[in-house]
Amino acid sequence: MIKNYFKIAWRNATRNRVQALINLFGLTLGITCVMLIVLFIKNEYQYDRHFADAERIFRVNINGKMGEEEFYAGYTPPPVGKTLLANFPEIESYTRLYRPGQKIVRSAGDANQKARFNERGILGVDSNFLQVLTYPLRYGERNTCLSDPHSIVLTEATASKYFGNADPMGQALFIEGDEQPYIVTGVVTFPPVPSSLSFDFLIPISNAADVKYFDWSWVWLNVATYVKFKDHVPTDAAAVANLEAKFPAMVRQYAASAFDRIGQPYDEFLKKGGKWDFSLQPLLDIHLYSANIISEVADQGNIKTVYFFGIIALFILLLACVNFMNLSTAGASKRAKEIGVRKVVGSSRREVALQFFAEAFALSVLAFLMSLILIYMTIPHFNQLTGKMIAFGNLWSYGDWIYPVLLVFICTLLAGSYPAFYLSAFNPIAVLKGQKATAGSAGHSGARSGLIIFQFTISIALVICTLVVFQQLKYTQIHDLGLDEENVLVISNTERLGEQQNSFIAELKQLTSIKNASISSSLPGRGGHGDFYVPLPNAGDEPSVKDIMLVSYLTDIDFVETMDISLVAGRNFMDTYDDTRTVLINETAAKRIGYKKPIGKMIKYPGGNAAESYQIIGVMKDFHTESLHQPIQPFALFHESSQSYNTPYSTIAVRVSPGEISSVLEKINQLWQSFEPNIPFEYSFLKEELAQQYESDQRTAQIIGIFSVLAIAIACIGLLGLVIFATQLRTKEIGIRKVLGASISGIVTMLSKDFVRLVLVAIVIASPIAWWAMNKWLEDFAYRIDIQWWMFATAGLTAVVIALLTVSWQAIRAAVSNPVDSLREE
Repeated sequence: MIKNYFKIAWRNATRNRVQALINLFGLTLGITCVMLIVLFIKNEYQYDRHFADAERIFRVNINGKMGEEEFYAGYTPPPVGKTLLANFPEIESYTRLYRPGQKIVRSAGDANQKARFNERGILGVDSNFLQVLTYPLRYGERNTCLSDPHSIVLTEATASKYFGNADPMGQALFIEGDEQPYIVTGVVTFPPVPSSLSFDFLIPISNAADVKYFDWSWVWLNVATYVKFKDHVPTDAAAVANLEAKFPAMVRQYAASAFDRIGQPYDEFLKKGGKWDFSLQPLLDIHLYSANIISEVADQGNIKTVYFFGIIALFILLLACVNFMNLSTAGASKRAKEIGVRKVVGSSRREVALQFFAEAFALSVLAFLMSLILIYMTIPHFNQLTGKMIAFGNLWSYGDWIYPVLLVFICTLLAGSYPAFYLSAFNPIAVLKGQKATAGSAGHSGARSGLIIFQFTISIALVICTLVVFQQLKYTQIHDLGLDEENVLVISNTERLGEQQNSFIAELKQLTSIKNASISSSLPGRGGHGDFYVPLPNAGDEPSVKDIMLVSYLTDIDFVETMDISLVAGRNFMDTYDDTRTVLINETAAKRIGYKKPIGKMIKYPGGNAAESYQIIGVMKDFHTESLHQPIQPFALFHESSQSYNTPYSTIAVRVSPGEISSVLEKINQLWQSFEPNIPFEYSFLKEELAQQYESDQRTAQIIGIFSVLAIAIACIGLLGLVIFATQLRTKEIGIRKVLGASISGIVTMLSKDFVRLVLVAIVIASPIAWWAMNKWLEDFAYRIDIQWWMFATAGLTAVVIALLTVSWQAIRAAVSNPVDSLREE
């Protein structure tokens, strides 16, 4: 019986080739899209699941508030880990991570010091790091490989980079700032399952001077801390919440002395509205549930993206299956006699329904097999688009065979259910008498219309979403940042010049095409130093806040001019003044502090002495130091001579005359080599660095755009099939109308208007849905566009035009055909 079902399915497909090909193409396209999105979502959920006891590992986060500024970060002070271990028996161990920044690394055998590299992937860790986070090791013993202060563990790629095919174990590497070599004691093999942590080198954190120095501090937030719960200790949300409830008492006990040391008594800090709360985040949640958590250590995605793509996958699958439903029911009249005869000779309704399910199953399997070819061909481009490393073989990894099977089953069920139950309900007597009421009944015709509306509603909504996303990204490019990022060359590693920095920049300014240059501790897009300050009282002009959190850079006198930042009040740093104890603040900081006239007023660093008070000499127009996702925060510039804080890094920003960057680069390189021949010259462009802040958004926009096009294509494939059937059913009518003098345009309009009407209804339904979804997405931007009416109009007009082109192509063919042939055929 089953064999007979498939034989009939094959005969029906060969007899109705156009319908079969349309169904097959639409379903293949839909399954391909769905499987690619499934692979993407599966990859997102696999982060960190390869670690042993991953469900018992948590990251310690902090929710802090200083003044009016609140933040949530995946960092802790250095002593948090050991304090948690000592005070809570639930915790088995802890391990810490610290990025020491970019360092120059060379192998011991590099006598000429030519094969040296600037490395950003160095991670300082506690000796038990590989015991807590169990990365697989190709060489070395995880319990001891980081126990020596000058041991180093490499990744396979890094080992190959420095030692080629030679055995790396026991080899020596020199890291800038340490004269003693590091001995390779292990090689990590990254598993195919992704990790939220990335690194090239692991070195003991005991060598990090900053971490050692701030071991007393509970306010220096530069270390990531992971804790592991003991076996059999509950780690459900309720148990973790109960443990977190004990943290405030711990912080009060251990952090008070650190707050006193910086001139901010802890109880007073809390009374002023301050917050210093620690919490635990499951390791398995870090990648997808850290959208608002600051971290430069972990690769943090966004669960909203996963949900969004999952919805797109579901809708595209529905679109493809709806095509099958519509075409099957629209062509019901062609199979009416077949069904009538089968029922007369004894087939039950169940058997007829199984026939249509068998046809849907056969089509789904064939479409799936064809989609595998498409996936194999497109997955490299998909990886490039998404920034992933998804392998085609992931479709068949252990236990994942269920996804293809489930997908084929869903396609069979969705595509075959409505045709099976609808067509199997035909009355055999009525059908054999030539009646067509069932196939063309108003109820089922209305259902098909509803399905067309559903298809175009999804397609139009996706087009609207694409337009909004691209407009927001365009807005990030044209929005006034408060500075001029064009033609700014950024030279990194300039701290390596040491005392020669000023000489280097002096000679740099002598080069033709160089308009200005400035040394600073950081630049927009790279973060800054955060600390809180106390605005001092002033008779007749009192501050409105007791303290304020300021992000700041250390700069020279040329920073403001080089970056083309405007001053709204006061003056810039100048050579003719002693600016050791002066500060420039932005408009937001001035408003937050609340002085009526901020120029000349004083702010004090509370941990210092009376000499560490800074006079406000200028107010800068607000400029963006972070992406448009974040609101502008209170910001300050301190003169480099103030030594307000220590920073190990500096950069030089160079403003170049328009169109002259390529010609001046070689000159700058030669100048650099004359000062520091053993350090590679590295540069970037400020505009490109700022654009990288939106890389994830750009990828999302491109993916949505591609799937929007595919969704419209699938909807139009189904629409084309329905038009073909509609014209076939009205062949005689079209012939008679032509004989009676109907024009081609009139016939095309007659065949098109009903379908266009359905698309217009879809526009009305899709618009509010897309408006709601995009408002949710735009909530992640502090500076955002307004959703404009023309976006809906453009999407709707695009859908109408595409639908008209789809319908008109077949309608014109029918209209220009010879009416004699159509009447003779009837």
